[in-house]
Amino acid sequence: MFTGIVEDVGEIKNIQTIQNGIRLTIQSFLSSELKEGDSVATNGACLTVTDKTQSTFSVDVSFETIKRTNLGKLNIGSKVNLERALKLSERLNGHIVLGHVDTTATIENITKAGDFYILSIKIDGYTFQHSVEKGSICIDGISLTIADLKPDRLSVAIIPFTFEHTNLKFKKPSDAVNIETDIIGKYVEKFVKAKNNQISEEFLKEHGFI
Repeated sequence: MFTGIVEDVGEIKNIQTIQNGIRLTIQSFLSSELKEGDSVATNGACLTVTDKTQSTFSVDVSFETIKRTNLGKLNIGSKVNLERALKLSERLNGHIVLGHVDTTATIENITKAGDFYILSIKIDGYTFQHSVEKGSICIDGISLTIADLKPDRLSVAIIPFTFEHTNLKFKKPSDAVNIETDIIGKYVEKFVKAKNNQISEEFLKEHGFI
């Protein structure tokens, strides 16, 4: 489990083709604190450390993850957002992120608004259905708040610190980003659908909402 608070921007140093996937070698200061078997969110996708040195670590990316994320589009030198798994003793500064990427979206534009930045991305129906305005969303492993939501696009406001300390400063229009929608919203939707979408006052009382 993760929080969407990026710890480092790593650099892809090697990409190796393996059976049914690829192996990424990533340079990051986090490597010195990782051990084999640790989980690391890489652009928001939960991956397992398979090998490491003092300055680099390797992760295997399955064909399923390649299909659902932007990791298959990476090149030598690409920058990736990194976050180690959450410790239960730490504050949850972002939101609950599982590292299970739902889909990808395409950057429409990044515009400057004073000291801030507005990131606008084109989205599919799944992302729209599972997002709410002012709700949380994980974009390339970054916990962000949706500022505006339309059926085919959404926008988020980026503070200067986040822009400078993530891979967003390297992004450009048409780049793909990984999307993980809020897990709580997914469970709520499934629960409501199981009840045939009939939410009554009795239903809310029965489940402790009122």
